[in-house]
Amino acid sequence: MEEYAREPCPWRIVDDCGGAFTMGAIGGGIFQSVKGFRNAPVGARHRLKGSVNAVRIRAPQIGGSFAVWGGLFSTIDCGLVRLRGKEDPWNSITSGAMTGAILAARSGPLAMVGSAMMGGVLLALIEGVGILLTRYTAQQFQNPSQFPEDPSQLPVKDGDQGQDSHGYGQFQ
Repeated sequence: MEEYAREPCPWRIVDDCGGAFTMGAIGGGIFQSVKGFRNAPVGARHRLKGSVNAVRIRAPQIGGSFAVWGGLFSTIDCGLVRLRGKEDPWNSITSGAMTGAILAARSGPLAMVGSAMMGGVLLALIEGVGILLTRYTAQQFQNPSQFPEDPSQLPVKDGDQGQDSHGYGQFQ
């Protein structure tokens, strides 16, 4: 399970910032390629050129926006881990709410409250799904009940007098 362990806090910020940039650049590139293709003039060459131009111009901007969100979120999360002394879902939920509020600060207090609520609810949903999945998958790995040591101690099925499916007796 070591491959799923997160980086320690100072490096986690850089790691999350880079991961968010990559995710935003790839997702934004796909979205912008379709948008550029649809908005370009008729003709395969014009459409391909419009698609490439849209990706070249907008994908890094979208990736940068994602990187800012990821970096700010991780910075707040690491600060809360340090402040509270424990790492739990409340840190992520609070970090999502605070990140939403900080990024909406230039739009006024009402936008900050709305973005904080949206960020907190979104992260609460993500954390809740993660907890449910963890509990569901943990049930699959519970230890099975102990088997009897001697197979002759197993109960006999209806009409099965120690014979297998071909009628051969195994335990005689």
